[in-house]
Amino acid sequence: MSNKPFLTLLLLGLVGACLLAACTANPTQLEKIKRRGELRVVTRVGPTTYYIDSDGETGMEYEMARLFAQELGVKLKIIIARNTSEIIDELKLGKADLAAAALSKYFIRDDTLMFGPSYQWVTPQLVYRNGRKRPASLADIYPDQIHITDGTLSKARLKELQQEYPDLSWYVHKKQGNAELLKMVEDDSIAYTVVYSNELQQARLINPELRAAFNLSQPRPLAWALRKSDDHSLLDAVRHFQEELADDGDLAELLEYFYGDADHFDYVDARKFVDRINQRLPEYLDLFKAAANTYDVDWRLLAAVSYQESHWNRRARSPTGVRGLMMLTLITAHRVDVKNRLTPRESVEGGAKYLRELINRIPERIPEPDRTWLALAAYNVGLGHLEDARILTQQRGGDPDKWEDVKKTLPLLSRKAWYKQTKHGYARGIEPVRYVENIRKYYKVLIQLNQPDIKPQARGVQQVQISTPPAL
Repeated sequence: MSNKPFLTLLLLGLVGACLLAACTANPTQLEKIKRRGELRVVTRVGPTTYYIDSDGETGMEYEMARLFAQELGVKLKIIIARNTSEIIDELKLGKADLAAAALSKYFIRDDTLMFGPSYQWVTPQLVYRNGRKRPASLADIYPDQIHITDGTLSKARLKELQQEYPDLSWYVHKKQGNAELLKMVEDDSIAYTVVYSNELQQARLINPELRAAFNLSQPRPLAWALRKSDDHSLLDAVRHFQEELADDGDLAELLEYFYGDADHFDYVDARKFVDRINQRLPEYLDLFKAAANTYDVDWRLLAAVSYQESHWNRRARSPTGVRGLMMLTLITAHRVDVKNRLTPRESVEGGAKYLRELINRIPERIPEPDRTWLALAAYNVGLGHLEDARILTQQRGGDPDKWEDVKKTLPLLSRKAWYKQTKHGYARGIEPVRYVENIRKYYKVLIQLNQPDIKPQARGVQQVQISTPPAL
C-alpha cells in the first residue's frame, strides 16, 4: 500500500499549521487592538478636542473616538499630550494607535504619518487682541513676535514664511497649549498667536477680546492621524467608521452639539458674562452648588439658567411680574414652596426644584443632552407649548425627541397657520429657542472655566490625570 496519500495529507497539515502560525505571529494592527481590548488614542485638552463636563469626559474628538472604540468592541484609553509635536511623537513611538486631536496634514507635513478621511474644515488664523492695531499681513508683525505651540505649523512652513517675510520672528512654546497662548493674547502678555478657526470660535466665549486678524491659508480639512505603514487595517476601519458616521447624520449632530451654540458671537454679551462671573457669581456660588446637589442638576447649568433669567441680579423683575435670581412666576413660586422670590436662597432652590420637575416630566426614553434642552425650553415657554411643538415636529417629518429638530418648529407657534392646529395655541416660539441656545453657551463657558487639572505625565507614560476641580 502506498504512503503517498498519507504523506500528502501530512504535508497539507504542516503547511496549514505554518500558515496559521504565520497569521498568529503577524496579526494586523486592527487585530492587535482587538486582542488587547483597548484602543489607545492621543489627544490634547481643549474645547474642540477633550475636556470634562458634568457627565465626565467629552469633546468633539473624544466623542468620535469613543464611538469608534465602541464599534470595534474595545475599551478607549485616552493619552494626553500638550501640543501637536508631542502628539506626533506618541504615534511614532507606538504609544498610541491613532491621534484624534483636530490635526491637519496640510500643516504637519510629516511623511511618517497617514491620515483618515476629512470630517471638518478649519482655517489657520492670526489672532490678536481687541484694542491693538489690526495687522493686515505678516509684514505688519515686526517688531513683535508670533507665538505658537510646538507643531502648530511645520518647520518647513515656518521656513517658507521667514523667507517670504525676512523680518518675521516666531517663538515656539514647547510646554504651553493653544488655550494658554490664547489666554496670553487676551491678557495682552503676548501680541499674536496662530490657531485654527474652530479653536478661536470656542475661545472667544471665554476670552471675548480675541480677534482674527487674517487667514494664513484657505480652509483645510481635519483628520485623524496614524503611523504610516503597509498595514492599512486600522486606517480602513477608520475610513469605514467615519463614512458611516457622516452617512447616518451622526457627524452633523456632533458638530451642531459642540459648535452650534457659538456660531453667532456677541461681543457685548460675552464681555458682560465674563465680567459678571468675577463680579457677581461668587456671592451666589454656594447657593447654586447646594441646590444643584439637592435636586441632582449640574450647578453650572443652574447658574447658566439664572444668568439668562436675571443676570445674577437678586432684585430682577420683569414687566410680567416674574422676579428674583431665577425669575419665577408667582404661580411657579407657590408650586415649589417659595415664599419670597427676592430671597436668593429660596429663589435658587425653587428654580432648581422646578427644573428637576421639568426634566423628570420629559420622557425618559429621550437621551441627554436633548432631555435637558427640551426641559429648559419648557422652563421658558411651558410644557404645553413644548408638547405642541414636538407634535408639529413629528408631523413635519422631524424627530420630536431631538432638540435640533424641535427648535426648528418652535418659532412656528407664532404663526396662525400652525398654532391653530395645536392644543395650547399661540406662543412666541422663537423665545425658547434663543433662551436654550444662550443657556447652552453660558453653560459651556462655566464648564471651560471650571475644568479639572488634566496634565500629561513624563514622556512615554502619559495618561489622563484628573485632580479636584477648582472652586472657580
